[in-house]
Amino acid sequence: MFASPWIAAVTALFAWWASTGAILLLVRRADRADGQLWAVIAMLPLMVLGVVAYMVSLTDPTVAGVYLGFGSALAIWGWIELAFLAGVIAGPNRFPARAGAPEWERFIRAWGTVAYHELTLTAALIGLMLLAQGAANPFGFWTFAILYAARISAKLNLYLGVRKVNTEFIPRALTHIPSHFREARINWLFPTSVTVLTFASFCWIERIVHATAPAEQVGFALLAALTALALLEHWFMVVRLPDEKLWRWMLPDNDMMEEGPNAVR
Repeated sequence: MFASPWIAAVTALFAWWASTGAILLLVRRADRADGQLWAVIAMLPLMVLGVVAYMVSLTDPTVAGVYLGFGSALAIWGWIELAFLAGVIAGPNRFPARAGAPEWERFIRAWGTVAYHELTLTAALIGLMLLAQGAANPFGFWTFAILYAARISAKLNLYLGVRKVNTEFIPRALTHIPSHFREARINWLFPTSVTVLTFASFCWIERIVHATAPAEQVGFALLAALTALALLEHWFMVVRLPDEKLWRWMLPDNDMMEEGPNAVR
């Protein structure tokens, strides 16, 4: 059953939704208990397990190995995202944007809010790439690479300006970050981002059609679904749909998020 590309696509969809919800839930509970650092430390075994599973998957070109590589990349990515949202690896700038700042200063200040996170992601990407050189199963690396590229694109679009800036799930440690976003109907990068993601999605689908081994079909289906979800997330920035309802129901209220000058809705 799991050798079906359709099942793989559904698995990717569920993994995307569940992993995002789990991270948001952990961060929300950590905010309520002032335990952001402890939450990151407590979930460190997830990172270790992800790295070990990734290395095992590289030599396993079977369907199971492909799923293992996909899951390991999500585990590594998830821990880094948790550390970012908890404010542990965000950036040296913890202040809201300065009104009237010139564009060069605005960019430097915005970069300062996420610098440590971006450097950590880049280091992880390079490390996973080096480990995957000549591997029989590189799907774990491609999973992480798609997440990396989509996240960089999303952050740049938020900085340049999009129609919908969703700040509902911004944790307390990062309430200064939305001030560095910009609301606009569209920016010059957005058409390029959605075009590249659309093209990549069809490329993965083309590989599914021409793949002969079940493991390859599953791997490309996982990548196609993940890229399509990244494309959908980009469209959510310009189309006012209540996508936050996908996770809002599973999260506890966090009254602390409504306090202070940088409160988010």
